[in-house]
Amino acid sequence: MSKIRIDSMKPEHWPEVEKIYLSGIATGLATFESDSPSYKVWDDKFLKSCRLIALKENQVVGWAALQPVSNRKVYAGVAEETLYIHPDFHNMGVGSLLLQSIINESEENGFWMLTATIIEGNEISIHLHQKLGFKVVGIRERIAFHQGKWTSTILMDRRSHVVGV
Repeated sequence: MSKIRIDSMKPEHWPEVEKIYLSGIATGLATFESDSPSYKVWDDKFLKSCRLIALKENQVVGWAALQPVSNRKVYAGVAEETLYIHPDFHNMGVGSLLLQSIINESEENGFWMLTATIIEGNEISIHLHQKLGFKVVGIRERIAFHQGKWTSTILMDRRSHVVGV
């Protein structure tokens, strides 16, 4: 396999990013959303900084982005991380590379804590986050009625060892 490289996400990457997002929606384990938003809605939701893509040659094979957890100043250094990998590239180290890269990028941008909300049953994502220093801080039991059943989410946090120490 040729080398995977990480780059900044640009608007022209949206079609490939959206396809990967739609494949995550189809699993029922990546998000409670049932369809992809427009680029404008997506763009407004995520921070302009800390948007990364994983590329194999010129194909986007994964993406990660951050969104604020609050607009209050005291939480300015806290963001929720979102990460999706193209299904053909699962279990190839792309997730680890991309998550470590978004952690590094977040710290370069002054974030002291990243959070992740993972749907119950997405053990691969939970393991990946734990491997890179995220800790389970809570479970929201039966928080959403999704695909005909009540579903819980796992809340995870990672405190920076560089920012806000």
